[in-house]
Amino acid sequence: MTERKPLGVTFESWIDKQVREATERGEFENLRGTGKPIPNSVDDENWWLQNYLRREGVRGDGLLPPSLILRRDIEELPETVRDMTSEREVRKTVSELNERIVEWLRMPHGPFVPVGPVNTEEIVKQWRTDRAATRRAAPPESRPRPAPAEPRWWHRITRRSPG
Repeated sequence: MTERKPLGVTFESWIDKQVREATERGEFENLRGTGKPIPNSVDDENWWLQNYLRREGVRGDGLLPPSLILRRDIEELPETVRDMTSEREVRKTVSELNERIVEWLRMPHGPFVPVGPVNTEEIVKQWRTDRAATRRAAPPESRPRPAPAEPRWWHRITRRSPG
């Protein structure tokens, strides 16, 4: 703990003396965050919101207007359906997106961004070609042979012992 400011000494000179002494002792070396910008930048008025979202691990999608969210979902749709295993699952995903788009088109709000329903057949066709390409590129899986099964209990009883 630091000592009290002596009488007759200005705050500025007293603080400067303490900083100089701490620097000479090496207390400011190897501090965490050295060389990085100050996190609470005065330039950005929403710094607190960005820090909160980063700390909580949340995307800022909830802050976007619905039209931009729909537009982004349309652009990411091929990547979304790429790992799906069945055509039914792909069609369901595209159908749900189209329902959201139609719902927004009935009552648009927020900035108007041109958004229209997605062609389901086109997405399914693209999914099939991507899936076929990955199957051709992937090496055939070598299935391990099943371990020999233990003999059933009646085989063990009726088995003749060598002898």
